Amino acid sequence: MPILSLEGTLGSTPAPQHDRISPGTRAFEILCLLLAALLFVANIVRLFRSAALGEWWAPVVIVVSAIGADLVSGIVHWTADTWGSEMMPVVGRRFLRPFRVHHVNPDDFLRRDPIDCNADVAMLNIPILAGALLIPLSTSGGRIAAVAVVAFSAVALPTNQVHQWAHMPEPPWIVRWLQRRRIILSREQHGRHHSEPYITNYCITTGWCNQWLTAIDFFHGLERRITTLTGWQPRTDEQLFAERLQPAGEPLGHVE
Repeated sequence: MPILSLEGTLGSTPAPQHDRISPGTRAFEILCLLLAALLFVANIVRLFRSAALGEWWAPVVIVVSAIGADLVSGIVHWTADTWGSEMMPVVGRRFLRPFRVHHVNPDDFLRRDPIDCNADVAMLNIPILAGALLIPLSTSGGRIAAVAVVAFSAVALPTNQVHQWAHMPEPPWIVRWLQRRRIILSREQHGRHHSEPYITNYCITTGWCNQWLTAIDFFHGLERRITTLTGWQPRTDEQLFAERLQPAGEPLGHVE
């Protein structure tokens, strides 16, 4: 893909940026964040009252759920990077185009404030957290399921914030501490996603799954199978997006 210059341009072409958020969308984002927070607190209170978080199995369930959240973040990220078009109705402009922009101009992500950065993930977690409130806690199986679902959302909710921190040259000190200990995604680890061959390290919640998914060629293998079954070619839309921005006579590259 085209390489972004230090001046924020692609040759003579202005670098693409994330779309400006309308007042209506802004209000919706705030509502999503508030509702997700309310549902999360309601679930935590409910779990404490049932003593589920004090069970011997709770730490195991929480860790497994955290791994699951990281894996899902990678699958969602890979899907949005690899398939579909920014011209698709509804999801194209709102959800897929930011991924195209991010690969050409990754530092533009740093312009997004906490509300815009985190609202989409909050929106996706609202039905999950609402569903968790419907899980009966009268049996051990129900309590395990409820802890698993709430822990999954607790780890998933800050995914985009963790991703943004991984692009910051100097994130807050507590974030750097967590990154150095591989508790959350580090800048170094995520940098591999923006480096050749550009098809690894899709997991952006904790980054725990990246190494073993790369070892088994998970995403590339999925791409080959999907292409064999459907004829679809991966990252076609991303390539077209890059070509529209490419100044004449310059080779295609990729942002690191």
